[in-house]
Amino acid sequence: MSDSLRSRVITAAILMALLLAVLFGLPPGATVIVLALTVLVGAWEWSGFVERRRLWVRGAYVLLIAAALALAWRLSGTRAGLELLLGGALLWWLVALAWITLAPQRVGRGSAAAAGICALVPAWVALARLRLDGARGAEWVLFCLLLVWVADIGAYFTGRRFGRVRLAPRVSPAKTWEGALGGVVSCIPVAVAGSFWFSVPLGRFVALCLAAVGFSIVGDLTESLLKRFAGVKDSGRLFPGHGGVMDRIDSLTGAAPVLLLGLTVMGVMS
Repeated sequence: MSDSLRSRVITAAILMALLLAVLFGLPPGATVIVLALTVLVGAWEWSGFVERRRLWVRGAYVLLIAAALALAWRLSGTRAGLELLLGGALLWWLVALAWITLAPQRVGRGSAAAAGICALVPAWVALARLRLDGARGAEWVLFCLLLVWVADIGAYFTGRRFGRVRLAPRVSPAKTWEGALGGVVSCIPVAVAGSFWFSVPLGRFVALCLAAVGFSIVGDLTESLLKRFAGVKDSGRLFPGHGGVMDRIDSLTGAAPVLLLGLTVMGVMS
């Protein structure tokens, strides 16, 4: 095992232990606050895609995200509002997919700032609403995270072993179609297990999980596009071997709103 991979494994193990402590050791409200603080740290890192030198601009961007979180939380208080917010997030990720595919060179500070709002705010609302969904809220958040992480791990190792055809060469040259397919296939056992664990219809649930993983790839590529624009390799240096918070949750920003939207439409979430 290389030193880099060893560092990644150790950091991942520590993060998993902290995650379990937060999800199952804290009251739901406290967990939601921890999630919000995590997103705000991610917002600080995202502000580096917009402006790296003027700290007051970065601070103002974090305050903007905080205000957007508060407004989105109030909107999501009703089912109609939640579906509107999650539907808007789905629309955004479709736009992001077109952006990555057709015009990855069309990036500016304004579009980078708007992308952060569209990515971070619905993701936090989705995770927070999942956590507050009755007695199994912590399990739903953990499932969402595991689904994305297993897909990321599957994509990483499949891409290293079999990767040949680049997925988005103008955005992230290291990612391949083989790796993406490996990630999608890797998540299927997790989706099947989740169907039995939560007692939800197998076929529709697996299809939903595959869609969520597909959008997780879009989330990952969107951050890669903006890192390339900003001229940085990682969003931050908080986690050894893993980069910053955004490097850990970029895929989640695409997956979480899609997963909750599907669960709401299916009637699993009230």
